[in-house]
Amino acid sequence: MAKMLQLKNHGPCPLPILAVVGRPNAGKSTLFNRLTRERKAIVDDLPGVTRDRNYGEVEWYGKRFLLIDTGGFEPDPETELRRHIQEQSRLAMEEADVILYLFDGKAGLNPLDRDAVKLLRRVEKPVFFAVNKIDTQSKETALYEFYALGLNEIFPLSTDHGLGLSELMDRVVSAFPAGLDGDAGEDEEKRANPMCLAIVGRPNVGKSTLANRLLGYERSVVDSLPGTTRDAVDSPFAWRGEQYTLVDTAGIRRKARIVDRIERYSVIRSLGSVERGDLIIHLLDGPEGVTDQDAQILAYAFQRGKGLVLVVNKWDLVPQEQKDTKSYSEQVYRKLSFVDFAPLVFISALSGHGIQRIMEAVQRVAQSYQSRIRTSTLNQALHELFKRHSPPLSQGRQVKFFYATQIAQRPPTFMLFVNSPKGIGPDYQRYLIHHLRQGLKLEGTPVRLVLRARRDERKKTKGRRV
Repeated sequence: MAKMLQLKNHGPCPLPILAVVGRPNAGKSTLFNRLTRERKAIVDDLPGVTRDRNYGEVEWYGKRFLLIDTGGFEPDPETELRRHIQEQSRLAMEEADVILYLFDGKAGLNPLDRDAVKLLRRVEKPVFFAVNKIDTQSKETALYEFYALGLNEIFPLSTDHGLGLSELMDRVVSAFPAGLDGDAGEDEEKRANPMCLAIVGRPNVGKSTLANRLLGYERSVVDSLPGTTRDAVDSPFAWRGEQYTLVDTAGIRRKARIVDRIERYSVIRSLGSVERGDLIIHLLDGPEGVTDQDAQILAYAFQRGKGLVLVVNKWDLVPQEQKDTKSYSEQVYRKLSFVDFAPLVFISALSGHGIQRIMEAVQRVAQSYQSRIRTSTLNQALHELFKRHSPPLSQGRQVKFFYATQIAQRPPTFMLFVNSPKGIGPDYQRYLIHHLRQGLKLEGTPVRLVLRARRDERKKTKGRRV
């Protein structure tokens, strides 16, 4: 009797997990996008587009589960990069409660499929097999050659058109272990809403290496070639009792340097990760320093009100005569003056040096990013700032500050009521924001001001116009 492979989950997950595996270009990412109802996974005709695991939450007729899309499954990969991709598939199967193997009905049965089936027969978990790209009656005959593998049940499927999906997924959902919390009818307010951390930066700056360090295992494919990470990949993790979701993104290049359509899609996905991230961990290349592209990425994140942590990676490769953190920090903030409120951490993701300091900074920034300031504290601080430095006259009138209140978090947003909002120009707003951030200890977070005229002042202005 063949020895059973003992594949177990990496830690507890509140939802059952389905891993989709198969040879390259079998249609796994298309199935992922259809089930998650979003174009999260990159889909292209080129084989091997998906390199990392890609996670997405799915609801299927009242049952929720976590779906994992993987790179192409190859039992004996030839290259080092393919071996990394194969390891990602193996880890996905370890995490999963149920495994779905996808055959390519258009390409037909392949020796690699036979090897994969032999391996999956030894897995001590429910495994389903489906032949994809069976979208016409004429193609149904292609299904029969797969029965030569000796499988009891094979599901015909078309991920492009959704044919055969209902029957397959009904069976998959029914195979999930009992007791896992997959009930979509639970109270939404009780669900965890962890802070989303997006790791961004230029290609080959060390984003995936850092992600793997933070998670404690090789979550993302790491290779010496720039642009190894193409999809933005999500991983839940905890640090000192706080829950986070880590997003490792594809490297962001200048548009002029995006020469291949796959990389173009990856850039779009990376910018999307900035959009949905709460906190942005931006990696700088220590030996190269700050580039114009770094400034552009950070400007994009700053404009969207994201919390920021700046990380100088490859610090161990910086020449010894330049290894002065104080002078290096001054250079960084001089070039990135608009984000001089962000903490700066020096690390080597490869060796692990300084990794803990990143999460310490993240926790401080997260606290600031979602802080709620007492109205009395806010107004006291603003009264002092107006007293210390009054705004210039507006149409011959002195600008008066009445009171303020916080109207939003993530980032902290304050509404100020004054007699003349137009009198609070950009320079004076920067003055208020800078000193509010210092006085209220709002590290690493943008601060937004909304200016409003008090109701009685609006009536006065209206009366003068008449």
